[in-house]
Amino acid sequence: MKFQVIFTFDSEYEGYIAEVPELPGCVSQGKTLDEAIENIKDAITGYLHVQAKHGKPYTAQELPIFIGEVVV
Repeated sequence: MKFQVIFTFDSEYEGYIAEVPELPGCVSQGKTLDEAIENIKDAITGYLHVQAKHGKPYTAQELPIFIGEVVV
């Protein structure tokens, strides 16, 4: 499965915060972008497992937007 993830650098934490808009409350972090990517993968897996365990299996949704970055 593919999920959109928003990565934000947090200067106070000195690392990256990762959030999955499609999965409310599914957030992780990492000191490097690679660490944040691995941690959010684990968070997504855990989120889906807990949802299924509580009888709320995930069903894919189409997100109407895509968040990107433009450098000018």
